[in-house]
Amino acid sequence: MSLPAKVIVTRFSAMGDVAMVASVLKEFALQYPDVELHMVSRPAFKAFFQDIPSLSYHPIYPKEAHAGIGGLYRLYKELKEIGATAVADLHYNLRSRILGSFFRFAGYRVKQLNKGRKEKNALIRRENRILKPLRPTVERYADVFRELGFIDFKLQNILVNTPKEIPELAKSLFADRRHKVVGIAPFAQHSFKVLPFPKMEKVIAALSQLGYVQVIFGGGKEEAEIAAAWARKYPNVYNSIGKFTLSEELAIIANLDLMVSMDSSGMHMASLMGIKCVSIWGATHPYAGFLGYGQSIKNCVQVDHPNRPGSIYGNYSCLCDGVEAINLVTPQQVIDKVKLASR
Repeated sequence: MSLPAKVIVTRFSAMGDVAMVASVLKEFALQYPDVELHMVSRPAFKAFFQDIPSLSYHPIYPKEAHAGIGGLYRLYKELKEIGATAVADLHYNLRSRILGSFFRFAGYRVKQLNKGRKEKNALIRRENRILKPLRPTVERYADVFRELGFIDFKLQNILVNTPKEIPELAKSLFADRRHKVVGIAPFAQHSFKVLPFPKMEKVIAALSQLGYVQVIFGGGKEEAEIAAAWARKYPNVYNSIGKFTLSEELAIIANLDLMVSMDSSGMHMASLMGIKCVSIWGATHPYAGFLGYGQSIKNCVQVDHPNRPGSIYGNYSCLCDGVEAINLVTPQQVIDKVKLASR
């Protein structure tokens, strides 16, 4: 069977997962430069794919034009105009499965993500827990392409940095190269993945005293206020939240010496830009397969406990002898790991 010349790729959310898809598609485009990729995701995530050759971006509007089954059928008709013959469903949620069914009935090759739910349940269950590294999510994404016929597709899983031009408003942060510039992504969607702010402030204070320039990323209005307060309080700490587009944020990240992030999109954005990341883990665990592409488990900050992990996505509490798992992490552990990783 001949290889598809055009492939529709679907992954609608979440931000970190879409960034991981971008890392995989960057590798795919290098290995199969003659294959057209047509990425379907939310408009906000387009910047993740801006540097991938032979890729076009098709936005989905799940609450507007593409809402409900009727909206998904409208999306199907839009995508059908591309002339592809295959669909890589890298989401495997209700929306993507309905969309995939339309294509399958029309004779397209449709392959879908295997999320490995059984193994993940074994990783987080309280009794007879099986604590072992599971298949990385990026490999699960790549498996979908292998099932479509691209059997030689191989992920290198290494960080490749391509420097980008620094946005004008951020150039001053990199003016003195005697100081290392570290990104700080201290927020996450779920509180059980967030190092308590008093502890994170101690990390920021110590890194400031050690001479690091720190750029805080991620979040909305409330997070911006927290970041701004830290920036006012400590030298060489800058709040980037709300000041740059996603494309500009990626350009800044591409010039960092190091990123510090929760188990969240900050880590995956660093991976996409080829930047080493110190990641902090609480209720979740890198064994679940969500460690950033090309990142090392040696740069993960976590405290072993029989109750960890208690969640795959961080949406459930994980109490460890009455203490939330993320609160087991100490500021000094993070500081030491940053000093080691930034050498």
